Amino acid sequence: MKILFITSNRLGDAVISTGVLRALQARYPSALFTVVCGPVAAGLFEPDPRCERVITMEKRRHDRHWLDLWRECVRTRWFMVIDLRGSLLSLTLRTRRRLIVRGGRRDGRKIEQLGQALGRRQTPMPRVWVSDEQDASARVLLPDGKWLALGPTANWDGKIWPPERFVALAEGLRAQGLRPVLFYGPGEAEKERARPVLDALPDALDLGGNRALGEVAALLRRCAFFVGNDSGLMHLAAAAGTPTLGLFGPSRMSEYAPSGQNAFAISAPGPEGEAALTDLPASDVLNVARAILDGKAEAFRT
Repeated sequence: MKILFITSNRLGDAVISTGVLRALQARYPSALFTVVCGPVAAGLFEPDPRCERVITMEKRRHDRHWLDLWRECVRTRWFMVIDLRGSLLSLTLRTRRRLIVRGGRRDGRKIEQLGQALGRRQTPMPRVWVSDEQDASARVLLPDGKWLALGPTANWDGKIWPPERFVALAEGLRAQGLRPVLFYGPGEAEKERARPVLDALPDALDLGGNRALGEVAALLRRCAFFVGNDSGLMHLAAAAGTPTLGLFGPSRMSEYAPSGQNAFAISAPGPEGEAALTDLPASDVLNVARAILDGKAEAFRT
């Protein structure tokens, strides 16, 4: 029994979709899954033992990446095709059943939208997969301790809380015994965005860069707390079960707040979609962070 699962190119949306994949795996315990996603999200699914294959879809001119994907999939007779991209490709494949989620903005959280579109009564919470090797590596890189994970980068500058406020937050949480460790994505642009925080916190561990997503998830699990901008890393931290505080400005917290058992969010003042993270004081985030650590932040739980 083979199931094709087409999910997002972007890491954050791909993490959100893992709850749907887990629900399908529970419903069809003998099925093997082929996952289609973008290159940045491929490492999210590779450690999954139920994932027979990961197909990375790199964009090409004139949408030729969809033709490439059709060639990869057309010879297989699928038991089910789940397409979270709403593509026409799903209508051309041989399958007993297909579930296609159309795009477009809707009200409510993205994770709830997916659950409703697929007929789930309960919201399918995200999860992460970690190999034994990745878990062992994380234990070496991040020994036992009270680690404060910081995610000071994002895919565009408007979603980035000022670096000096991440520094102030880290200094303010030292009283709780938390030592900072920085995470960010691959590439020089990501490291340059994180550099002001790294330079200002010389005792912080630098665990950013080109790491497998399973290893990043294993590292995040070893942290006592995560604070970061609205990003794929924020969603990964929440899915890993790390207490997570997401920081929102011009992006929509009502749709993209982190999801998990210990997920929280705070938004800059102002209308949603127009608020500026420069208007979110470090003192406000520090107060919410302390409340989360003390178990008194239900108002900020997502």
